[in-house]
Amino acid sequence: MSDSLPVTDADLASCDREPIHIPGSIQPHGVLLCLDPATLEVLQVSKNIAELLGIEPGAAIGKPLRVLMPGLERDLSALPGVRDGPPQYLNQVELCGKRFDALAHRSPGGIVLELEVCESGAEFRLANLYAPLEQFLASSRAPDMSPAQLSATAAAIIAEVTGFDRVLVYQFDSEWNGNVIAEYGNGRLPSYLGLRFPASDIPSQARELYRKNRIRIISDVDYTPVPLEPLENPLTGGPLDLSFSVLRSVSPVHLEYMRNMGTAASMSFSLLRDRELWGLICCHNREPKRAGFQQRSVCDLLAQILSLELAALERSSEAQHLLALEAIQSRLLRAMAASSRFHYALAGAAEDLLGLTNATGAAILHDGELLRVGETPAEEQIFLIADFLQQRGQPEVFSTHALASLLPEAENFRETAAGLLAISLSKLHRNYLMWFRPERIRTIAWGGDPSKIAVYADGARRLSPRKSFEAWSEMVRLQSDPWRRSEITAATELRNAVVGIVFRRAEELAQLNAELERSNRELEAFSYSVSHDLRAPLRHIAGYAELLSDDSGAQLSGNGRRYLAIIRDSVEFAGKLVDNLLHFSRLGRNRLVIEPVNLNEIVHGVREGLQMEMGDRRVQWKIQTLPEVKGDAILLGLVWRNLISNALKFTRNRPVAQIEIGWNATQREAVFFIRDNGVGFDMQFASKLFGVFERLHRMDQFEGTGIGLANVRRIIERHGGRTWAEAEVDKGATFYFSLPIQSVTSLSSGGDESRA
Repeated sequence: MSDSLPVTDADLASCDREPIHIPGSIQPHGVLLCLDPATLEVLQVSKNIAELLGIEPGAAIGKPLRVLMPGLERDLSALPGVRDGPPQYLNQVELCGKRFDALAHRSPGGIVLELEVCESGAEFRLANLYAPLEQFLASSRAPDMSPAQLSATAAAIIAEVTGFDRVLVYQFDSEWNGNVIAEYGNGRLPSYLGLRFPASDIPSQARELYRKNRIRIISDVDYTPVPLEPLENPLTGGPLDLSFSVLRSVSPVHLEYMRNMGTAASMSFSLLRDRELWGLICCHNREPKRAGFQQRSVCDLLAQILSLELAALERSSEAQHLLALEAIQSRLLRAMAASSRFHYALAGAAEDLLGLTNATGAAILHDGELLRVGETPAEEQIFLIADFLQQRGQPEVFSTHALASLLPEAENFRETAAGLLAISLSKLHRNYLMWFRPERIRTIAWGGDPSKIAVYADGARRLSPRKSFEAWSEMVRLQSDPWRRSEITAATELRNAVVGIVFRRAEELAQLNAELERSNRELEAFSYSVSHDLRAPLRHIAGYAELLSDDSGAQLSGNGRRYLAIIRDSVEFAGKLVDNLLHFSRLGRNRLVIEPVNLNEIVHGVREGLQMEMGDRRVQWKIQTLPEVKGDAILLGLVWRNLISNALKFTRNRPVAQIEIGWNATQREAVFFIRDNGVGFDMQFASKLFGVFERLHRMDQFEGTGIGLANVRRIIERHGGRTWAEAEVDKGATFYFSLPIQSVTSLSSGGDESRA
């Protein structure tokens, strides 16, 4: 009696560590000899040498091959020069009335010579090679041939050449599960076409052997393994490495797996792509069966051609797809090149941005600013993904079609981001471009329940292979469609382009900064010049005008006294203009002193300071409670002084001036406004409002130097915000400025204030 237990990770890890390349035994349809590379003396031999060649194992050890098997020198003359890797065919030899195919390869333990028994009736003439290969090549040249169709053709030809009951073409996915994409069978074994087999059916070390050695044969599932003598190799002191052996014995677990599958014999050929394992051609038979060396050679050659053809089809498909993506990428690059802010350019080209990776949503996170396109997770969820990527070490390109398996919180937004493709735009900062795909629930047909069971047998716990291979359905959730290689390539190329643009802009900015520093130095020198050289003549003009008024004012005519008053007013205006110009020039150079700023206190203080200018005017105020922000208190005070002063100035001719101050918040910024019922302005001239010396009203209507709003814009831009205005002639104006939402720290108490 044995107890069944669920399989643990330790069980699977143990399965992956099974030393299948050093089993210490072979299958019985041949003899193996391990020879000293220098002397060709026998170091190890399979014990069935007595049965097949009439030589006792003990008598063979230490004997040179020429003594042990005289007369074979010419047939085995290539033996000393064999290479590492897959076995080389030497010749067909006759010993003790039996014919053998002689194959050899070099191993760390010596030269491995294998003599495989030639079965009667298994002859396959090389002339027969041309027809199946020509048939396959003709099929591969057919237009619109798909990988599945080409694989089905190969399966049919291999079944014809070998006579096996069923031939499957088996493709690995990214997680090493195997999908049967083509099949040929005579009906003696069940069909597995379209079924998936779990990665645990072929452990990692078995996949590595398939990659290194393209052919594996099991001629009889019930064979009795033949041990080597001695078990330890004299040259290495350990078991002989049989990775490239044709006769290598296989894992007992795999033999049990074959019995459960109902197959008595199997043969497989590896399909490689760029020297990596892509899939397998698996041949199964209901009864014991073995294909001869020449038949296997034909099938191996056909498998290699199929590998090349499948790789070519895949590359062609990816190349065509990549060509279409390059057209999209070109449009994105043009958009970025035409914009000073590449992330806004990408977000503005939403259709192309999503089309580049066939995504349903995208997000651009750049210097703390987030732009979203299409269907995306919420803002805080995107920042969570960015933190996850940053914790992984800022990968340049990251992709997964099962985000929740790596970030459990992603299950909450699987409808928009079950799959993620992301590129890093900075090695230092949390800047990413991300694409999202939603969950696609699908049903997978497995070849039996993919779970393995651990059982106790003979007092030991081991894995038991699956006993049923009937179709078993599984509903897969929390996964999106996988990202294609061409889509990942396109994303990588876009990253390189964006990084190049950012670096180029950084170089341009560095050059501009150098020029700006030079200009600032010149401006500072100019400021000193203005301060000293221009103020002196203005003082002289003002002084002499005052002296003229005192000494000769009574003697001047009415026009003369009026002219003198104009001179004094002009000098006073020129002085204010010089002061404002100097102040404007210093705004861009002085360092900001960032601290918490209570805007309610600032607005209240500005109103109190302007009380004398208001006189007995009737002003109706409506002021919302404003938040506390981080900024330069003095400069933000200057902003409110300019805006409130303007509102009072341009409502001067109203019986009751109405001034409203308030704010609102978006995801990106806090927007402040001041609204009045004054004279307003024509919106076609709105672009001039914030320029130096720009005025929309005559001096004799409303006084001013035309620098106040330019100061406002400069201060707000230094705080990372923007300025704009809306108005209608004779119906009032609203001036706006924004600050980044991150600068808002708290809301002050006090409620709205309305007062006349």
